[in-house]
Amino acid sequence: MIENLNPAMVDWARAQFALTAMYHWIFVPLTLGITWIIAFYHTIYVKTGSEEWKNLTRFWMKLFAINFAIGVATGIIMEFEFGTNWSNYSWMVGDIFGAPLAIEGLAAFFLEATFFAVMFFGWGRVSKRFHLFSTWMVAIGSNLSAVWILVANAWMQHPVGQAFNPQTARFEMHNFADVVFNPIAVSKFTHTTSAAMLYAALFIISISSFYLLKGRHVKMAKRSIVVAAVLGLLASGFVGFTGDEAAYEDAQNQPMKLAAFEGLYQGEKNAGLIAFGMINSGKKVGDDQDPFHFEIRVPGLLSMLANRKFGTFVPGINDLVYGNAEQGIMGATEKIEKGKVAIAQLDAYKKAIKSGDSASAQSALSLFDQNKDYLGYGFLRTPEEAAPPVGLSFNAFHIMVVLGTVFPLVFLAFLYFSYKDTLMKQKWLLAGGTIMFFLGLVAHEAGWVVAEVGRQPWAIQDLLPVTVARSNLTTGTVQTTFFMFLILFTILLVAEVSIMLKQISIGPEEN
Repeated sequence: MIENLNPAMVDWARAQFALTAMYHWIFVPLTLGITWIIAFYHTIYVKTGSEEWKNLTRFWMKLFAINFAIGVATGIIMEFEFGTNWSNYSWMVGDIFGAPLAIEGLAAFFLEATFFAVMFFGWGRVSKRFHLFSTWMVAIGSNLSAVWILVANAWMQHPVGQAFNPQTARFEMHNFADVVFNPIAVSKFTHTTSAAMLYAALFIISISSFYLLKGRHVKMAKRSIVVAAVLGLLASGFVGFTGDEAAYEDAQNQPMKLAAFEGLYQGEKNAGLIAFGMINSGKKVGDDQDPFHFEIRVPGLLSMLANRKFGTFVPGINDLVYGNAEQGIMGATEKIEKGKVAIAQLDAYKKAIKSGDSASAQSALSLFDQNKDYLGYGFLRTPEEAAPPVGLSFNAFHIMVVLGTVFPLVFLAFLYFSYKDTLMKQKWLLAGGTIMFFLGLVAHEAGWVVAEVGRQPWAIQDLLPVTVARSNLTTGTVQTTFFMFLILFTILLVAEVSIMLKQISIGPEEN
């Protein structure tokens, strides 16, 4: 089996993938969300025949096209990194992880790209109804792409529908439906796409607020704001609902992640939810330091969120690391022992097969099967390694939640003053509106951190640590490519922002 070698290389590989993902995540949610809003704008144009709605639709399409191109570039690079920096991962789970990615590329992306051409270049060349159909198909295709990407990611969070083949040392798919309808995949897709709609609405409000402050394209900006704010408000409610469901799934399948983003070290009955607090970054698993410098809790709410019932027990980090016999929780310490047995018996099985000793092979395989669910733990050196970075997980989660609470209030304010026809007079609101997109970006990046950092140290939850998933590369090689990508992505980002700002300065066509 693979040994845990070169931790510096692993850290740089993780940093490179995080860099790529975070740049990619600037563009993807905007693509997912703005396609739906553009489709609504386009529908209004077709229904009314108004040239003003046509110009409005074409303007937002141009900004979408700029964003789409850069998002594709970063996404392709990120997929290649699985083969360069994480080749052991690709070998061990390619049979499962590759399937949804292949479907995404062959079906959803081609659907999106085909109709994208018609949507963007079809003005006056195809019928209005077919052109509108193409716009809706781009929205559907974009979000179908998200389905398969999130199915693959959800399997890493909660591996189902698979079995480990001891002869090849690979995880193989046994039930495609289980992989697709993984409960974490469902909650991830609904939460991500509704958050993307919210993010796109903030993007439109930021640019439209800028126009209103400058007294430019006033009618177009007002119309854009009303539709975006309505859809953003609806999306905000759905984000809250799906976020609650995602947290519940974490509690059931990744309790360590839930404990980390709540800063819960010691399990509690009727556990309270942290509404606000400053976490103690110096606290370590198992020590006696207080987890928080100060905190404000809502009594009992975490138990309700985690188990759908007040008064229930929510395990903390210490329970999950060291075990809690009273609550029937097996700790990482015992899991590591079982994992080492699984690794030893797998090695014994291979040797017995090679030597032709079928009796020994069967005995080793039987012991392996008894402990295979803890295979990944056998590569951990200490039980404390099973805990993710708590401070980062906690802060990212609460930044996301606080901003997610602010956004619907912003949408309501814009709708209220639009209804009163006094929006132009609310300079404070328009000034605040211009930065809403950037706050939306912060919330989205924080959500990504919660999802991915919160499941560390695992590439595949409980089955494959990142230290085993890596490629056999030198630290210097990964460092070099890290800075190459940093420069490349920064150039692409600067290029996109420059093109976007130029297009915004030009503004929509005027009749």
